[in-house]
Amino acid sequence: MNKPTKTPEKTAKGERKRATSYDVAALAGVSQSAVSRVFQDGASASKAMRERVMAAADKLGYRPNAIARGLITQRSNMVAVVISKLTNLYYPEVLVQLTQRFSERGVRVLLFALERESDTGLVVEQMLQYRVDGVLTAAMFTPEELRTIENAHIPVVFYNRTSKDQLVSSVRCDQEEGERWLVDELVAAGHRSFGIVEGPADSVVSIERKMGALNELAEKGITDVTTVSGDFGYETGRRCFAELVQKHGSPPDAVIAANDVMAIGCIDEAREVFGLAVPGDISIVGFDGVGPARYAAYDVTTVRQPVQRMTESAASMLLERIENPELSPEKRAFSGIPVRGGSARLPAAK
Repeated sequence: MNKPTKTPEKTAKGERKRATSYDVAALAGVSQSAVSRVFQDGASASKAMRERVMAAADKLGYRPNAIARGLITQRSNMVAVVISKLTNLYYPEVLVQLTQRFSERGVRVLLFALERESDTGLVVEQMLQYRVDGVLTAAMFTPEELRTIENAHIPVVFYNRTSKDQLVSSVRCDQEEGERWLVDELVAAGHRSFGIVEGPADSVVSIERKMGALNELAEKGITDVTTVSGDFGYETGRRCFAELVQKHGSPPDAVIAANDVMAIGCIDEAREVFGLAVPGDISIVGFDGVGPARYAAYDVTTVRQPVQRMTESAASMLLERIENPELSPEKRAFSGIPVRGGSARLPAAK
């Protein structure tokens, strides 16, 4: 026998309590289990029952409690996405694409934004307290932090970075391959002195890009190389260009910046302060393929990351490991897309 129909009671303060599934069942004249079936994906419920339950739910303003449901299913349907402030500031498309990929699968993103990539220790305990189903991180965890997460049986996938010393799943752009292409093109065009503008010291991506460029320059027999450090930002791009000229004694033939934003800063500093023509007097290249790099005023020669393919792969890889924790670690590397812009003198395309 169904409970009598009534609206949710009020609290001692006069506030109306949130409607429960029992309130909906009473108003719709069905059992509480019937209400649960209506709101459960894939569960059987007749069209008539579904219409009655939804009408009652709308009248009472009822919606199922996803957190309470998670306590029953042992799933929160939330994944933690860890991303550094600099990555989000200069490449927001990554976060947008990741959020979209998970939302399409009914999974919500809990965002943890770090000031610096090395701040991962500040968020590990928070992620565990929220009982996330998985972690997708665009920042490197230490071996100890990674063990803490894995001991909680939470799968981890690294985005655009990986570890040679740890068995971890990862999706990344092949930074070294992209830098080899940039160096090969610049050397083939006759450049013999180089400046390298690297990113933050704690950025794995910056380290891989710098080492990829340095190793290829050494392979080509180029020894006139000057390196300065920035933070991926536009202003440091300008500062680093001036520092390069000072350390080298004159402008080098070419500048390889760790990302497009610093490359743009270098271009503006070269033109506005040093009166250099880009690419007539100096070639400047970047990496990433961000929107401003395509502006006509810059037209940066760069390597574009295949963000859509990388985010789709990363989301799928994490969800697969949430469903099947026994899957072995997997590493996927995507080639970047060479972009022959107007900021560098390059040999004619073959």
